[in-house]
Order: sequence, then structure tokens, then C-alpha cells
Amino acid sequence: MVGPRPHFMNVRPSVFALRLTASLGAIAAITWICSRTIQVNALTAGFAYLLGILGIAATWGLIESVIASVAAMLCFNFFFLPPVGMFTISDPQNWVALIAFLCTALVASHLSDREKTQAAEATRRQGETEQLYALSRAILLTDPSQPVGSQAARHIAEIFDCPGVALLDAKTSEVYRGGADDLPGVEPKLKQVAVQGGNISEPPLFISAILLGGQPTGSLAMKGLSLSDGARQALLNLVAIALERVRSEEAANRADAARQSEEFKSTLLDAIAHEFKTPLTSMKAASTSLLADVPGLSPHSRELVSIIDEETDRMNQLVTEAVRMSQIDAGKLRLERDALDVAALLHRVMEPFAAQCAGRAIRVHASPELPRAFADPELIALALRQLVDNALKYSPPASPISVSADLEGERLVIRVEDRGPGVPERERSRIFDKFYRPSRATDRVPGTGMGLYIAREIFRAHGGDLWIEDADGDGSEFCAALPLPKKEGRNK
Repeated sequence: MVGPRPHFMNVRPSVFALRLTASLGAIAAITWICSRTIQVNALTAGFAYLLGILGIAATWGLIESVIASVAAMLCFNFFFLPPVGMFTISDPQNWVALIAFLCTALVASHLSDREKTQAAEATRRQGETEQLYALSRAILLTDPSQPVGSQAARHIAEIFDCPGVALLDAKTSEVYRGGADDLPGVEPKLKQVAVQGGNISEPPLFISAILLGGQPTGSLAMKGLSLSDGARQALLNLVAIALERVRSEEAANRADAARQSEEFKSTLLDAIAHEFKTPLTSMKAASTSLLADVPGLSPHSRELVSIIDEETDRMNQLVTEAVRMSQIDAGKLRLERDALDVAALLHRVMEPFAAQCAGRAIRVHASPELPRAFADPELIALALRQLVDNALKYSPPASPISVSADLEGERLVIRVEDRGPGVPERERSRIFDKFYRPSRATDRVPGTGMGLYIAREIFRAHGGDLWIEDADGDGSEFCAALPLPKKEGRNK
């Protein structure tokens, strides 16, 4: 960005000629007054010339005052230094006086012009600051229902009195315009600058990249707008902040909408679960009563009732899983912590699986000396049931299952080990994702793909974790960790 041009380049030639004529006329007037009207001495005339030159420099500028200084020096020599009426000097000391006069006039002109220029620059910067403040205020008050790019372009054109503005949002590739001039053909240049960065200067058009964090997020073209480098960069920063603020608000709105959707889903599933659990409880009670209290059932009828009883349990488990998953997704999983005897909990968890474990070797090892964990018993039991059910489904019918709990450092680790085919390395990063099921089991093993996800989220909600390791030999080992109160962990 170039600096401000000299003042004589900013005025019409006729006006500049008029100023020069007026400056020379002022010197002529001082000469006439000092030599003909009041007839002062050379010293007084010299001061009069200096005052006139200072006035010219302060009013118009350096070029006029320099020309006036040369004219004043000639008049001072001709009319006031002996021999008067001639452009010669008889006394050598008068040469010194004449040269001193000329140097003083030139220096005074320069200083006066510099002060004037600095004052004008300060006024210009003040105007730019006021314009930038007005733009920042307008951007803060943008209407969220309208495109921010369109509003920003319009505000720039109005506040900076710019005839043409074009703003490219790189994210949407949309070009927004402001001002009376539509700047035809500017789109390719805007896209070039947005991709490559930098600037394009084609006076009176100037195109600059809009940067945020050092990366181009768009570009801005302005026609006929003269700004300092600092003001231009501040303008670009304001536009970048406006675009980013809108994007942040959009992301926050999407996140809020997603959160409300999850909360609605959780509420809906809670209501549906309640409606499902009532008839499921009745069905379970009826099937259990038939199996226990009606000894005369035929083998075929008993088999059908047993299927009803088992599938009722399965449906009840599916409803529970769906509700828990919706609570986890909505961030509404509430822990009701209590002192938890892990050894007793493992035996209690294994009881419902007695029928499924027929013919298997089931090993449950948990020392009664283990410290008590501080956790939600219901949720931890649900998570462990998911792990045991997963081991039973994915391992051969006659293979053993091992469930153990040990103290490892400051945490209690529960391990569920099976002798199934194991989990391939390429699938381990996804095994805990929602609805993900191993490719080898999609058709032959029933399930929803929610169990491991729910189990891991429950342990993480307690401050622990769930991961998978290779078992000794074939199979998989799922490891669940629960943190212990620090005092208990150290004592043990």
C-alpha cells in the first residue's frame, strides 16, 4: 500500500497555479509595503518576509513556500540590500545575511509544512478509526437472519463511502456486493486471492485476502477506497471475525439442536420403555408361573412357554439397552454411587446366565479382600452383563468363560475372558462404536451392536474405561477398570 501523495498531486493544475500566483502576490505585497508604504529597514523586511513564507507554508504547502522563499530572497536583495535596485551585494557581510535569510525561510517552510502534514495525517487516522469503530458496531449488530457477508459488504460501502465492494466467503463460495458499482468480472480475482493469499492492486481496485489464523477464509475487493495499511488490515480482521462468528454461532446452533434432539429421543424412549415394560412384566410373570406351577404341560407346550419366557427376557434387555444408550447420548446418565462389593456383584451377575452356561466351565475369581468400589451397582451390573453375554455369544458352546477381579495399582480391574475366535486387529478401533458388529458375526450371532458401547460408556462415566486385550491362546479378554478411592487403594 503506497503512502499519501504530495499535496500538489491531489489538486487540479489550475488550482495549483492559482496558489503559486497568490504566493508570489503575497511576497510582492510585503515588498511594496516595506519599501514604499512604511519604508522599514532590511532587518524588519526580512522578518516580514519570513512571516509571509510561514503563512504560505501553513496555508498551502511546501512547494508554494519554497517558490515564495526564492522570490522573497530576490526581492530582499533587490530592494533592501545595498546597492538597492541591483541584484548585486557590495558588502560581503550582506551575502551571509542573504544566505542566512534563504536558509531560514526554507527550513521554516519545511517545518511548517511537516507540521501541517502531520496534523492532516492525524486527522485522517482519526477519521479511519471512527469509521472502523462504526463498522465494528454495525457488524456486532448484524441481523442473524440475513447473510453476514451481504451485510458486511453493504456496511463497508456505506461507512467508508466506497463506490464498489465485493466480498467472497471461501466456505460457501458466495460473493456479496455493496455500493453502486457491481465490479463486473471481479469473481475470478476474488477466488484467486482467496486460494493463494496476498493482494491484487489494479487502481482504483484493490483486492486482499481475508485471513484468520494465518489461513485465507475469503477475499475482499474495494474500489476507490484509500486507506492506510493499518486501517486496511483492521478492516480485513473485522470482516474475518464477522464471518467466523457466524460460523461459530451456526455450529453452536447445530450442536444445540442435536442436544435437544438427543434429549427428546431420550424422553421418548423412556416413555416407550415404560409402556413396553408393563406388558413384558406381565408376560414374564405368566410364563414363569406356567413353567413352575403347571406340571401337566405337554413337552411341546412347555417348550413354547420356555421360548416365551426367554424371549421376554431378551426383549426386556433390548428395551433397557435402548434407554441407556439414549441417556448416554443425551448426557443424562445419572450415577447413584454406593459402596460396591465387587466379588458379590460378580456372582450376582452370573446367576441369570446359568441356563446359557450349561455345559461350559465358568470360572469366577474375585478375592473377598478386594476393596469396595464407589459406583452405581445397577449400572455396573448392566455393563458386566453385556460383557458376559458378549463372551457367551461369540465363543464355542463348550469353551470356558473366565471372570476375574483384581487390584491393579489405584484401580480395580475386572476381566472377562473367552476362547472364541478373537477380534481382528483392524476391527478393534471400532468394536466399541454404536451399532457396530464384527463382520464374521453379522448373520449368525444375534445382537444390536449396542452392548459394548453401553458398557464402555458406563465405565467411563465412573472415571474408568473398557478395552480389549488378547487372551492367552485363542479368544479375547475384555478389561474394565474402576478407579478406587485413593485412601482405600493405598491401604490395599
